[in-house]
Amino acid sequence: MRSSCIPAGLVPLLRGVLFLVLVCILACSTGSGQALAACELRSRGGTSTRVVQIQLDNLHLRRDTPNVPSDLEQMPHLREFLTHDGIIGSNHQISPLAQTATDALTILTGLYGDRMGVPLGSSATFRSDGSVGFASAFAYWTAINADGRPLMLTDTDRTVPAPWVPFTVAGCDVGAYAMTGLTLQDSVDVASTLGASDARVAAGDPLKARADWFGIAIHCARGSALCSNAHARSDLLPDEPGGYAGYSALFGNRHIQPVISPGGPLKDLGGEIIRDETGRPGFPGATATTASQSLGYAAAMLEAGVPVVYVGIGNAHVPSAAAARRRAFGPGERDHVARLAADDAAFKSFIDRLAASGITTRNTLFIVVSTGADRFVGGPPNPAACDGRTVPCSYGQAGAIGLAIDRLLAAERRNVTTFDVQPGNAPPFYIHGNPSPTDPLTRILAQDIGKLTALNPVTGKTDRLTSMLADRAQMQLMHLVTASPARTPHVIMFGDPDYLNRTAASRADCAAPPACIAVDPEVAWMRGDIPQILAGSWFGIAGPGIRRRGETADIVSNHADLRPTLLALLGLSDRYVHDGVVLVDALEPGALPGAIAVDPDTYAALARATRTLNDPLGQLARNSLALATQAVRGSDAGYERYLATIGAITARRDALAREMYAQLNGAAFAQRPINPAYAHALIGRAGALVSEVENLAGSSLTPADRRWKAASDAR
Repeated sequence: MRSSCIPAGLVPLLRGVLFLVLVCILACSTGSGQALAACELRSRGGTSTRVVQIQLDNLHLRRDTPNVPSDLEQMPHLREFLTHDGIIGSNHQISPLAQTATDALTILTGLYGDRMGVPLGSSATFRSDGSVGFASAFAYWTAINADGRPLMLTDTDRTVPAPWVPFTVAGCDVGAYAMTGLTLQDSVDVASTLGASDARVAAGDPLKARADWFGIAIHCARGSALCSNAHARSDLLPDEPGGYAGYSALFGNRHIQPVISPGGPLKDLGGEIIRDETGRPGFPGATATTASQSLGYAAAMLEAGVPVVYVGIGNAHVPSAAAARRRAFGPGERDHVARLAADDAAFKSFIDRLAASGITTRNTLFIVVSTGADRFVGGPPNPAACDGRTVPCSYGQAGAIGLAIDRLLAAERRNVTTFDVQPGNAPPFYIHGNPSPTDPLTRILAQDIGKLTALNPVTGKTDRLTSMLADRAQMQLMHLVTASPARTPHVIMFGDPDYLNRTAASRADCAAPPACIAVDPEVAWMRGDIPQILAGSWFGIAGPGIRRRGETADIVSNHADLRPTLLALLGLSDRYVHDGVVLVDALEPGALPGAIAVDPDTYAALARATRTLNDPLGQLARNSLALATQAVRGSDAGYERYLATIGAITARRDALAREMYAQLNGAAFAQRPINPAYAHALIGRAGALVSEVENLAGSSLTPADRRWKAASDAR
């Protein structure tokens, strides 16, 4: 029946207007549909509409104690999810010092430390007076380092392009929870991003600042409804290639919760409000966050229409802030087993909750990766047959051997050079005054470090403390030297994995108390020794385009490979050449970029050769590390010859690597098929250079303690 008040000619027009209004109401009331409508992920076949990338801190695939199931074995729901619909790659390498910040940033960028600014884990910098300052490397993407340059420093002296940009430019909002670089980390970040008013509040109440502003962010596509409100701030990336104007972001729970959960605080997967140790709703801190909290917030973001989400989950070996016990959990201890069970239950709830919203491996790419590869330092478990599940384990003796290395150098070698170290079993040394590599101060200290021994307080035996030494020339080859000379240490000591090297700011003789060498019961896990790093971690990937291969050691990989593999699957690209490669053996043939699909075997062979040549601990780097160790320990004349030789080797390696990456990157992101004849010529040249350096390391240019072939013995 037609109203007599409406002219007949207007009825069709009004019907059209009413239809558009109803469509708008429906879209605005369904966050997921609204946000995903503009998101253009370009995967082959268009099957991937979302991405969930989860970073686990120090969660182990392999067993730390023979009778105790590994961390991942104790998380059967996560393990089954990945192996049923994808792959767990167990032959996976981490960064040279196995530091969490470096690992995380390499995963996010696909770049090694020399090209993204944080190769060593901390932000140590030589000041203008020659002293050394240490700061956290966990900071927001645009943070400025103490040397006045971007923390995330490219080899061209600019800020590294941000990892969310390819997604937001494609119309996709990007959420992050407990992820360094993507979220605000401290009050300095608040000042530079949110403004002076919020910064004053943050400085006056640090706990409130952490809960309200830190650890959580949503970077919005241009015109996104999620950022069309008073909570949004400009997403400032002044160094972004091509510019990044007109984009906004939501920073912190204070600004995100009202947008994605206007009915009240966000809850974890168990229904509890996500809060800090004081009870304040918001971010509890990166190290304190559990799987239930991280995945609960991630689920809320996905359900609100954020199609790309990055999530960090805290170390399951570390007790909560409220726990009374001081050291981290050992394998199979009751609290460790309970935490893993809780985290696995959270993964099951997360997977089930997403499936109820239609978010599954049929339309969503899931990437899970562990940073770090810590090794438990402690005595045998009690009882010896404990398995952690039916019989809990305990450890009467646990803890790294703490070493005051400045005092030991003074006592054993009469060397009182002033220096600082980044604590660990592979400590970088920063000599005050920043002398040159050939300065006698540098040479003698490096040689004395290589001669140190210690009486082991646990075994009663004398240990040789140094396995290998990397000087600045070797660090250059291992991608540990950035565009800022102020960040480069003088020498890295790859030491005995049981020892935690620190400075005591004292030269008191080791015969005087406190002891120079003693078990430190507060430090039960150590990271950084070379055998631990090589294939010491794992990654999992499931979703559209991923082969169902279960757990496999056949795919050799490292953290830098995950970024190019992700973008190649989605048909997106970064505005730089990655240091990693596309893991073609993990992908279905139909998911490969067209230029790789033409000849995947040639791409894979070239990728393997590039890894051998260019990885920070690839075969070339291990060979040259043996060579560097001999040169550092040898004569001054021999060391000068070594510097000329290793400099020429590094220059040749860099030039050859650029040729190889041009082929790999062109096939992955520029639709340029690889020329097989040229690829095989590059592979041959790479192999020849690796062999040349191996021969040098086996017949040293300088006097050495022993001859070795680095190809078969990284130590």
